[in-house]
Amino acid sequence: MNQFYDSNTSKGTVQEHDVIMRGRRLLDITGVKQVESFDNEEFLLETVMGFLAIKGENLQMKNLDVDKGIVSIKGKVFDLVYIDEQHGDKAKGFFSKLFR
Repeated sequence: MNQFYDSNTSKGTVQEHDVIMRGRRLLDITGVKQVESFDNEEFLLETVMGFLAIKGENLQMKNLDVDKGIVSIKGKVFDLVYIDEQHGDKAKGFFSKLFR
């Protein structure tokens, strides 16, 4: 597993980032820095490996542990996409659609 240093974590701990999906109905995500936005069709999470956009239907936050950087989401998952600086124009387009 890849490990990255998260400067926002206290005591210089190393945070891992994992995405575990169970049957397209439940996501457990670690290494989450913050939840940028969410509704029942879309979540935008800032993780230690970049922004992660999750699209689906009837999405709900099942669990949030800010201290540990863990988010659990339930609902029907359609799409998981990482958005980073390498995809400049695509990321700008996504954010403009998201924050209308």
